Amino acid sequence: MENYTYHEPEVVKEAIFKGSEALQKAPEIEGVPTGIEGLDDLFFTVKEVKGKLKQVPLGGIPKYSVFNITGVSDTGKSLMAEQFAVEQAHKGKKVAFITVETPANFVIASIKYRALAMGYNFDEFEDNIILIDAASNSKLRDNVPDLLATLAYAIKEFKIDFTVIDSVTGLFENKEMMARSIVRRLYNFMKKWYQTAIFISQKRSGHEELSAEAAGGYAVGHIVDGTMVVAKELIASQYAARMYKARLGDIVRLFRIDGCRMSGHDTKTHYMEITETGIVKILEPIG
Repeated sequence: MENYTYHEPEVVKEAIFKGSEALQKAPEIEGVPTGIEGLDDLFFTVKEVKGKLKQVPLGGIPKYSVFNITGVSDTGKSLMAEQFAVEQAHKGKKVAFITVETPANFVIASIKYRALAMGYNFDEFEDNIILIDAASNSKLRDNVPDLLATLAYAIKEFKIDFTVIDSVTGLFENKEMMARSIVRRLYNFMKKWYQTAIFISQKRSGHEELSAEAAGGYAVGHIVDGTMVVAKELIASQYAARMYKARLGDIVRLFRIDGCRMSGHDTKTHYMEITETGIVKILEPIG
């Protein structure tokens, strides 16, 4: 029989706040432009104007939010994350880019190309991207405390405000029972360090295309502040061709915001485009 030590329940008074006390530490809700055409206008807040409530565009994702981008392979997840990172770096902000799937030298080459496609000269701000290579370092990939200690050092050393993890799924490969606890630790860390963050998570091919579920179940979507779902559909029937106004054999790309705790958001499913130069654009809603 396992040893069990009983202890009296402890009252943790420092965890109790009155609403006014918590509000003093609450950040102002403002938008962070993402660098993804058509996305920033899909978030809004509500303000009182002359005694009436008015919906006001946020102009980006909420500052200090942690967003999950999920989808199957080849749906534009990493492209969106790279566009986001390039946009912040171009504005003079420092971005931590934690690469879990691909070694850092290959990732930075892709980011440089993304900057070129966005019309920016990457040489002017290349050092605003701080890469943490967990793909090549199993100690960081398999040990979350070491990864977070390394990220905390980088945040202090380089004054980082934005973090991208591509992908969080790679941090709980073969141990999906731990997915929820790993994502929770990452989320709490981002909040503690006031990071605006993008987590990429992989969706299994068996999952419903436009659901927020990813590998590890709903662990990511239930913990983060919001989820963006990207999908692609092969037009294989006349019905689908009519519905999407496409031709048989075409690939139609779709995008949806699946919840956001920190602001209002558009709830429609939108068409999405990946241009020939690898730039993601969010287009008009279906129908």
